[in-house]
Amino acid sequence: MPQAQDWTVVFDLGGVLIDWNPRYLFRPLFKGDEAAMERFLAEVCTPQWNHSLDEGRDFATAVADLSAQHPEHADLIAIYRERWIEMVKGPIEPTVAVLKELAATEVPLFALTNWSAETFHLVRHDPTYAFLKLFRQIFVSGELGLAKPDAAIFRHVLNDLDRPAERCLFIDDSGPNIACADALGFRTHRFVDAAGLRRDLMSLGLLPATG
Repeated sequence: MPQAQDWTVVFDLGGVLIDWNPRYLFRPLFKGDEAAMERFLAEVCTPQWNHSLDEGRDFATAVADLSAQHPEHADLIAIYRERWIEMVKGPIEPTVAVLKELAATEVPLFALTNWSAETFHLVRHDPTYAFLKLFRQIFVSGELGLAKPDAAIFRHVLNDLDRPAERCLFIDDSGPNIACADALGFRTHRFVDAAGLRRDLMSLGLLPATG
């Protein structure tokens, strides 16, 4: 196993450091009708449609095409873009605290996120998310035209970092993303909560043991 000073740590953002969920925006719009909201998110503004935005598809085209397919939902589809920032609740503070502890050790920190290039700037430059400055570089899928769990985006990161996969710890809450990173030789941590992440970092010698 590499020594602590040999590690590079790569964080996912959404679901790990930033609380993003389209339900924060749409729940009030559906006035408490959870079933109708879930149908809309499963059948109209689907995870697959959102993933195409993460891969770099422009919002204007995506919204226009989807509205043509579902004209009865055109207003809600437009809101997905117009009020996108309301899907972001804020930092996941316990994990941000772990990130800051890790930054103090001077281990190289990077981020790899599935995020539209058109919306990422809304958080990148918001002082609420100043912790993003702790990363030496943030790889944004929408800027690269590649998205997790495509192995190509992980290979791009490794090439850019010029580091072997086995010396990179990748942290993500998504099972498919973790599986892809595992297959490429990364050391991985499937994120559930900050406490579990801290324990794993301590086991690797990246954070000092406590207690």
